[in-house]
Amino acid sequence: MKTALELIILLPFLGAIGNILLGRFLPRRVVEITACSVIWGSFFAALYALDTYSAPAVVEVGAWLTSFDLKVPISFCLDPLALSLCLMITFVCGLIHLYSIGYMRDDPGHVRFFALLNLFVGAMLVLVLAENLPLLYLGWEGVGFCSYALIGFWYKEVKNATAGRKAFIVTRIGDIGLAIAIVWIFKVFGTLSITEVNRMGQLVPMEVITALGLLLLLAAMGKSAQAPLMVWLPDAMAGPTPVSAQIHAATMVTAGVYLLMRMFPLIGVSAVVTGAIAVTGAFTAFYAATCALAERDLKRILAYSTISQIGFMMLAVGCGAITAATFHLIVHAFFKALLFLGAGCIITALHHEQDIFRMGGLRRALPGVFWPFLAGALCLAGVPPTGGFFSKDSILTAVWAKGGMFYGALYLVAMFAVFLTAVYTFRMLFVVFGDRLAANSLEPDLHGPVKPLPGIMKIILIPLALLGLVSGIFNLPAYLGNGLLQSFLAPLNAEGGHLSHATELGLQSVAAIVALSGLAVAWWYFGRQRRAMRIARAAQPPTGVTAFLQAGWYVDNLYSLLFIRPYKRLSSILWERIDEGVIDDSLDRMAVQLGRTGQGLGRWGSGRVSAYMLSLACGATLMVGWFAWVVL
Repeated sequence: MKTALELIILLPFLGAIGNILLGRFLPRRVVEITACSVIWGSFFAALYALDTYSAPAVVEVGAWLTSFDLKVPISFCLDPLALSLCLMITFVCGLIHLYSIGYMRDDPGHVRFFALLNLFVGAMLVLVLAENLPLLYLGWEGVGFCSYALIGFWYKEVKNATAGRKAFIVTRIGDIGLAIAIVWIFKVFGTLSITEVNRMGQLVPMEVITALGLLLLLAAMGKSAQAPLMVWLPDAMAGPTPVSAQIHAATMVTAGVYLLMRMFPLIGVSAVVTGAIAVTGAFTAFYAATCALAERDLKRILAYSTISQIGFMMLAVGCGAITAATFHLIVHAFFKALLFLGAGCIITALHHEQDIFRMGGLRRALPGVFWPFLAGALCLAGVPPTGGFFSKDSILTAVWAKGGMFYGALYLVAMFAVFLTAVYTFRMLFVVFGDRLAANSLEPDLHGPVKPLPGIMKIILIPLALLGLVSGIFNLPAYLGNGLLQSFLAPLNAEGGHLSHATELGLQSVAAIVALSGLAVAWWYFGRQRRAMRIARAAQPPTGVTAFLQAGWYVDNLYSLLFIRPYKRLSSILWERIDEGVIDDSLDRMAVQLGRTGQGLGRWGSGRVSAYMLSLACGATLMVGWFAWVVL
């Protein structure tokens, strides 16, 4: 077990270090093979850990931080939650690495790209397997740094560098909450072991647990792009598409949800914390779904869908349904990686065009992309019997089972978000792959014909599509026999209401009807009959609700008004009036006066005898005056 855990962690880091040090001296193919091999090696090590797994185990690799009462070893915890995510992360990231060989085939920065991609996976695995909070924080900051470097990978373009900085700064707000929580936990519990802390929740006042839970929620808001710290993720689409796929599917944005699931035995006893988590998730799911309805950029639509789907996971955590949250996290990784990689194929084939209203007719032009993309769309929309349907249904069922007006209202909000998800998903599908019309035909002199794609980019879509469609078997509903995750993660779940099989079937039927209704609405608005009208309207500048949604509810503008503009104004005052007007001006004036004084004194040493005699007479006069004052 120890060897398997060490290999899971070390292989991605070895690949990153090897490419950083030697990559520029090696042939391109060697760099690519090395980067892919270490991730797949980590996946097979995770498979071996699964095969030998019998019970949760803590493995200490070595000493790390030791000072007085503080003892933080390099130790990893392998339990059902960590093992499930390790298998998902290494498998999905392995496919993304293979896809990147084709996507980045002409990019001269391939060494830096693959080194950072390996480092990204290694940092996420450290975060997932860490048994103590400082080690988790190390992985937490590691994925933050890698996301910054990869989002701004093409940093010579100002917008890409700006997007990377924005992601880094916004997520730092949440990181402050996690850092404060870690210090507070050590002060209260005297240990930083996650296992031990989760066992001692009953020893401290509820007010302390609530405060700690809200700090951890703040951290999750930043990393998982939840309201109100969700503004960085749509702009993060400036990076290469494989980076977007890895951030959204298997790393970065799932880190916040994982943190709350890992610490749920501690914070789950506070009704305030669980309620805040549930409200955050439900509101974010609704917010992002409405923004995706009006968005035109293909990757930004998928970005908003990620924000919304992570909101569903947060809602599940708020209801204590850790199994449902994990189930949706894993299934979401499959179909979201599929959709982003499919979007990368479309964008590459169309010479980097991302506006969906300038696409069309791709069902015939790119059939190898259309069918897997359709599978991913069905999963995202929650159409039965895909894995996305069963994973969303497990969350909605958990919310319904909580009962009461509060969770009943959240159930309605979540169900409406499901409907909106189906609408914007099939809006995207119908516009991109539907018949091409004159109103949105690609200009031949601007784009040229559809560009042929490397075979590996299309092949990678197939296993992800199959997994997205059949992944419902991982966690079957109770009336079909509990799935693997239900029995595997059962100890992590909070106590909830128990529903009859008839009620579960009824809730599933409602969810299916809502998803299919969204599909029908999308067909009504963007199908063959009204397609030309909608595309013609899209050519006009957005107004009213459309402009409001395309601007993301003007949250960026609100932040600019409340924080950025006052900060710039204060900085301007401190710089121009205080620093330059007072401090620098005072120093400049002092320097001028000192210079003049020096020049004046310098005249006395000019070599003129008359000046020396005058100085001697003045000095003698002063001495006689002083002597007379003292004596008399």
